[in-house]
Amino acid sequence: MKIKHWKMTLTGAAAFVVLATVIYRTATGKDIGLNDIASLGAVTILFLSALTWGTKEDRDGVREDEELGRRITEQSSKVGYFILTLFILVAVGIDQWVHEKPSLLLLSLLGLSMVTLPFIEWVHMRKYRTIED
Repeated sequence: MKIKHWKMTLTGAAAFVVLATVIYRTATGKDIGLNDIASLGAVTILFLSALTWGTKEDRDGVREDEELGRRITEQSSKVGYFILTLFILVAVGIDQWVHEKPSLLLLSLLGLSMVTLPFIEWVHMRKYRTIED
């Protein structure tokens, strides 16, 4: 069996087990903590990564270290940034609607998310400007 298939099978099974555990704990009324959510996120990331990228040994699909792989990562990162900022904005709106006053933490997170991309672009621009000078 190809390495990619092994990775997909193992990480998919792990993601299923963690998801089933979270659903079971929710159904039985037990608390869900940071560890549960972080574990679910981590195994889902591993599964999606195994699903997306090819391997050098199997010579299948696009690899992360190729030019196309880097371009895909760059575009998805930017789209993901905007989607995450939209999610934070929606969370602030829901918090305002429920509590009639938005959380200072959520407002701070929204402000931080809005300036992150322009700041990082500025830093990278300065790096290239310094190289050209």
